Amino acid sequence: MGDEAMGETEVSPTRAAAMLGSGGAQIVDVRHDDEWESGRITGATHIPLEALPERRSEIARDRPVIFQCRTGVRSAMAAEVMRASGVEALNLEGGIEAWVQQGLPLEPEDGAVARPQPGNG
Repeated sequence: MGDEAMGETEVSPTRAAAMLGSGGAQIVDVRHDDEWESGRITGATHIPLEALPERRSEIARDRPVIFQCRTGVRSAMAAEVMRASGVEALNLEGGIEAWVQQGLPLEPEDGAVARPQPGNG
């Protein structure tokens, strides 16, 4: 039974990594372009939060989608909107910061979590 089926809306970084590694989920990064360029989770699709309404059709509906941002605030909003439209959507708890704190990898190899620019949240 998936996290969504158990009524959960968030997934821990280690659980997300396992889901992604098995092909049991997809991940969408809703951060700004500069944040994406600094470092990202391997296999993520980049759809900035403000572009989600126009690009939501790019998200497959055949498996859960994990939304991710820097700390989990923007991605929680994205996941909530997508759940309301019937998508099995989860938020990466703690965002990419928690991912890195758990020792999970980023790409490129020297990737890092970008600090937010003024006005980027």
